[in-house]
Amino acid sequence: MSRQAERNVRRQAPAPKVAAEPRRARVPWRARLAAWRDQHLYSFFSSLGRLAARPWANALTVLVLGFALALPLMFYLLFDNARDLAGGLREAREVTVFLQPAIDGKGAVALAAELRARADVADVLIRTPEEGLAEFRQLSGFGEALDALHANPLPTVLVVTPGAQSDLDAPPLLADLKADRRVDLVQYDATWRRKLSDILHFGERIVAVIAALLALATLLVIGNTVRMDIQARTAEISVMQLIGASDGFVRRPFLYAGFWYGLFGGICALAIVIAMELALVAPAQRVIESYGGRFALHGVGVLVALAVIGASALLGWLGAFVATARHLAAGQPQA
Repeated sequence: MSRQAERNVRRQAPAPKVAAEPRRARVPWRARLAAWRDQHLYSFFSSLGRLAARPWANALTVLVLGFALALPLMFYLLFDNARDLAGGLREAREVTVFLQPAIDGKGAVALAAELRARADVADVLIRTPEEGLAEFRQLSGFGEALDALHANPLPTVLVVTPGAQSDLDAPPLLADLKADRRVDLVQYDATWRRKLSDILHFGERIVAVIAALLALATLLVIGNTVRMDIQARTAEISVMQLIGASDGFVRRPFLYAGFWYGLFGGICALAIVIAMELALVAPAQRVIESYGGRFALHGVGVLVALAVIGASALLGWLGAFVATARHLAAGQPQA
């Protein structure tokens, strides 16, 4: 047979069949969901068991985290109480007008009627000398000394509330009241009110900066603790990677360990702050009452407590994620 004939035969011959790869069985989504749930439950409880296996070392770590998280929480409570205490002072818009001693009740009523007729005045309240003396007697505690007075030295006072559209820093009403001959003194602490607002705003910034720094410290502490745990289990992790474990499977127990560290650290911080609150709130309340204050201190609320626990658990998870990501970034071990 010639070469041309052989070539024709080869072209007409059917190509050899390649054995088809066996098709993989498709796993139902319910089975995959059940496997995912079982893996998370195992990592959830096994990580807690590993923490319980070293109670003293982990307790010291939790205490460090608790004190680090308690500091910004205490600063927040102090700032929140100070803000509530000063809230009424900052929002007060009244102008206190002390009338001349020669102005009697009829003159005070007439001036109040003139002020109510102004468009920039919302309301006018008249306080008679008798009402002022009774209030002073109640708040000052000098009742016996006041009984020795032959006459009431207090003048009639008008409490003027400017309109909502008026300038709170320097309402035009002030100049008219100061120029009135019936007025002895006008009290309107707008400058002090602005200073108080600036101080509170500065305190808010300080609390935010301290919270951010201590949150970063918490993140680093948990990350370093998880990193040491990873180094102690390097051989175990290498074996799991050699038999085909995914990065998620390797990372999952350490993420839950960081979660537990953050959760217990947040609970410890709440316990520290509540203990300090119980020790200090009664003496602080007595000091406030001794100065005639009617302000009630408040402690950690339910929403704040839940936010602290959730934020601390999230910080623990993030710290563990960073530590495991650095280890997994090194790649698979060599066989």
